[in-house]
Amino acid sequence: MTLHTFSLTIDWPGGRNEVGKLTAQRLETQISIPPEMDGPGIGTNPDEMLLGAAATCYMITLAAMLERSQIEAQPTLKSEGIVEVTNGVFTYREIHHYIELNMLQQDEKKQLMAQRYAYKAEEVCMISKALRGNVKIEVHVS
Repeated sequence: MTLHTFSLTIDWPGGRNEVGKLTAQRLETQISIPPEMDGPGIGTNPDEMLLGAAATCYMITLAAMLERSQIEAQPTLKSEGIVEVTNGVFTYREIHHYIELNMLQQDEKKQLMAQRYAYKAEEVCMISKALRGNVKIEVHVS
């Protein structure tokens, strides 16, 4: 068994509406509460970062599946995260991945395989598996 450890640090200057600094090995960014949640909206926020983790994991998983099957495609992804607020409690409810498969081959069998992989990638993606049971994730293919 192989274990991988990822780490980051956050420097935070104080209260709720401050702006912090997140530093990881390959990422450095400011973080704060988004304006939709009455924050300063500087840098990124946990909601975007969770969506980004789910989207990048999904896209990389799909790309690997297509490559292994020698399917030439240029996928484009748009993802949306839906957060519900009830009685002041914020809950990440859903993620929707809108994947467009721009096929570089006119092979009907490979097109059908690519569509099947677009759904399968969400099932096997590490981040999707971590969220399963807490956040509904849907894939929409075109």
